[in-house]
Amino acid sequence: MVTLALLAAACGPRAPSPASEPTPGPAASSFPSVDSPPSTPPTPAGCNAPGLAQAALANLRSLRTLNWSPFGRPETGWETYAPRVARELGQTCPPHSTAFARALATWQARHGVSPSGEMTAATFDRMKVSWQMQRPFVRLSASRICPAPPPETTLAQASPRESYGGKRLLARPRALAAYRRMVAAARAEEPTIAADPRNLTIFSAYRSPDYDAARCARDGNCDGVARATCSPHRTGLAFDLYVGQAPGFGPDSTAEPNRLRQSQTPTYRWLVAHAERFGFVNYPFEPWHWEWVGEAP
Repeated sequence: MVTLALLAAACGPRAPSPASEPTPGPAASSFPSVDSPPSTPPTPAGCNAPGLAQAALANLRSLRTLNWSPFGRPETGWETYAPRVARELGQTCPPHSTAFARALATWQARHGVSPSGEMTAATFDRMKVSWQMQRPFVRLSASRICPAPPPETTLAQASPRESYGGKRLLARPRALAAYRRMVAAARAEEPTIAADPRNLTIFSAYRSPDYDAARCARDGNCDGVARATCSPHRTGLAFDLYVGQAPGFGPDSTAEPNRLRQSQTPTYRWLVAHAERFGFVNYPFEPWHWEWVGEAP
């Protein structure tokens, strides 16, 4: 049986990075006091389902107050993961709605979880295992296999316009071609993505095992939590994409305010809804990390 520890170790959370070219933008949502009940936002038309009002209220509260460690590090709330959960449920209704709670209860019943309609750590763990196992690299890691990197001479180079900050970036040719198709569609379908040329540019792709090993030795944090010793970037199939950043944080900072802000951007939400069309899946702890599954690692 695949353990959650192995799944986390396959690409664990990285330590928060310092600010890197931060851009102005709205700050992350403030968290209400646990001692005071949250005010209920308006519910869109069509999002009221019969019953489960208490579950909807519980979801509204836990959205920003749940104390848990879904990826091995303490977090507060599950708002960062709400777009991915909604996608799993096939929901466009907000997490505080009874329609969302009803869809969640249906999902829980199908997956052997108590159908309360409330988001719980146990429910999320079931979802997380499913999401992680969509990544071929994780399936190999769960079998304790670290794939060999491809010969660098077989890799294709991203163009300067595709690179965040002008870095030299390599990837497998078919993966890079799929990335280009996805970016073209995103810019055509979502004007706000096209409006900022940084959106969906690549800030990390192929990384050699020697490079990662040197970084592990330098930083001393390759413990499966701060950073994995066997990174999916060695495959040439993983891309770290610019999806926005919170003020004062770099685009790859794992700090909660940054990841929350990223989860709210049109760029990330488009990816959640459409990246699968182009063969890309996400590591859910990192809104920027996407892997192409069109060929074996």
